[in-house]
Amino acid sequence: MEIVVKGRNVEVPDHFRQLVTDKLRKKVEKLDQKVIRIDVELQHEPNRRQHEQCQRVEITCRSKGPIIRAEACAKDFTAAFEAASDRLEGRLRRMADRRRVHHGRRTPLSVGQATAALVDNGDRPSGRREISEDVDPYDGLVEDRLPGRIVREKSHQGEPMTVDDALFHMELVGHDFYLFHDKETSQPCVVYRRKGFDYGLLRLEI
Repeated sequence: MEIVVKGRNVEVPDHFRQLVTDKLRKKVEKLDQKVIRIDVELQHEPNRRQHEQCQRVEITCRSKGPIIRAEACAKDFTAAFEAASDRLEGRLRRMADRRRVHHGRRTPLSVGQATAALVDNGDRPSGRREISEDVDPYDGLVEDRLPGRIVREKSHQGEPMTVDDALFHMELVGHDFYLFHDKETSQPCVVYRRKGFDYGLLRLEI
């Protein structure tokens, strides 16, 4: 398993690189033997208004299965890494549980059924978000980082899947939406998170 630690406009100290490598290797190998590579990216947020969450760590696990991602922000990189690695561990456990389900140890429960049960029990979301997305990260910065520009691009290979599988993949990467190829309709679709425990589905007709 290869672990790559890099910084975006920040220098990564050797002791921090070693801390990250040792901790992730121990956590990941215990839960998922199929992980091939782990990318850890550190980024400093230069906006002074966000000094409480100025250090951001993103961890991406690549394996023969779906990509699993977790990220967190904090005052320092160590705290951000600890939070992100804990979230990653939770998603790896979720993936391990799903594998056990497919091996017949218990009856699968769809995402819709699980969330309906939570709503029926009167549970409410904690309101906690993994990263701050309601604040403009470029507010007040110099002109070369003004809003309105594409500052990051990502691409991923997709295979046909069901809506339930798409929701599961969305939870694994910690996003509020997920683009996928619907196995039943052969259409490009997007599932997205709504308020509470509800989800939405968008279909693109071609």
